[in-house]
Amino acid sequence: MPDQIGDGRARFREGTQPVEKSLLRQIATLPTSGARAAEIFALSGETFLAVPQLAYDLPDAPPAMNGGDSDTNLLIFRWDGAAFAPYERLPVPGGEDAEFFMIGDTAFLATASGRMGNGPYEPNVDSVLFRFDGTAWVPFQSVPGFLAKQWKYFSFGGRHFLGFAVGVTVEGLEARNPRQSMILEWDGERFQPFQMIDGPWGYNWTKIEAGDRAFLAYADHTGKSLIFEWKDDAFQPFQRFKGKTGRAFEVLRPDGRLQIALAAIADDTEIYEWNGQRFALVQTLSGPGGREFASIEIGDAYYLVQVNFIEGSPKAPKTDLLSHIYKWSGSAWERIESFETFGATDARFFRAGEATYLVVTNSLTPEVRFRQDSAVYEFLG
Repeated sequence: MPDQIGDGRARFREGTQPVEKSLLRQIATLPTSGARAAEIFALSGETFLAVPQLAYDLPDAPPAMNGGDSDTNLLIFRWDGAAFAPYERLPVPGGEDAEFFMIGDTAFLATASGRMGNGPYEPNVDSVLFRFDGTAWVPFQSVPGFLAKQWKYFSFGGRHFLGFAVGVTVEGLEARNPRQSMILEWDGERFQPFQMIDGPWGYNWTKIEAGDRAFLAYADHTGKSLIFEWKDDAFQPFQRFKGKTGRAFEVLRPDGRLQIALAAIADDTEIYEWNGQRFALVQTLSGPGGREFASIEIGDAYYLVQVNFIEGSPKAPKTDLLSHIYKWSGSAWERIESFETFGATDARFFRAGEATYLVVTNSLTPEVRFRQDSAVYEFLG
C-alpha cells in the first residue's frame, strides 16, 4: 500500500508544487450563499446547473457556520455557450442537495432541505421533489426529513429508487420526522418507503457495479460508512469501513480496475479497490477535510478532484483550504495540482463543445460568512 500522503495544506507548503501550467483556468464565478451542491443536467437540449443554498448572512449576527438565515432559494443557471447565466429560483429552505433524474420521459429534480428559520432552527422539514411540466419545475411530492443531506437516484433490475440521507446525532434536537436514512421506490405514480437504513447521520449514496453484482455505498458521519449489496430484493449489508465522519464515495475505473474513493471530514480520505471479494484499502489520499469528488477520463488519462470543506471544529473552522487534483499513474493516484477553495462542498465536470469544465461550490468565506462565490473553471487536462 502506498505511504500516507497526509494533510494536503501542510504538504503543499513543505514543497509540493503545482504543475507549471495549471489544469484549471477560472472563467467565471457564481453569486452563491452557503452553496452545498452542484447538479449539472441536460433538459430540452440545454445544459443547466442547480445549486442549493444552506443560508444567507444575518447582518448583525456573529459568524457561525451553522447560523444564518436558512429560508433560502435553490438557484438554477443555464449555460449560454460561454458561462452559466441565472435562470430560475426554487423555494428550497436550508438547501443541501439537488438530484436530477428521468423516469421515462418525465424529468424530476429532488431537493433536500436541512432546516428552516434563522434561529432557532426547525430541522423537521419536508424535502420537495419537483417535476418538469414542459415549461417550469412544479412541486410533485414532499418527503418528511430530519436535517436532510442528500438524494441519490439509482435503478436495479429496472426498478427505480431514491436514497434519502438524513439524521443528526446532536443533543437537544427533537426529531418528529423520521431521523433514519431510507430508500424509496417508484410505484408508477410516486415514491414510497422501501427500506430504512441503520445510519445515524447520513450524507451520501453511490451505486457501484462489479460484474453482475450491484452495490450501494452509503456514507455516514457518526456511524461506519458501509456498502449494501442488492440481493434477494433488498439492500443487504456487505462491507463496513473503519473510522467515521464519512462524506462521499466516488466510483473510479482507471485501466479497467474498479476502485472507490471515500472522503472523510475528520479522518483520512482513502482509495479502495475491488479484489473480487471485497473492497481493500490501497491508498490514502489525504488527511482530514475531505468533502466530495469529481472524476473524469480524458483520452487515456484519468483525473480525480477532491474538494475539502473545513479543518478544525465547527465552532472555529478553517475554511480557506487547498483542494486537490490527482492523476492516475498506472499504479496509484498522484497529486499533481492543488487549488484554493473556501468551504468547498461539491465539484462536477461537464463538457460543452470541445471543452471540459469543472464547477466547484464554495460555501464559507475565511471569516465564516455564507456569501461566498462558487467557481467555474475550464479544465485543461
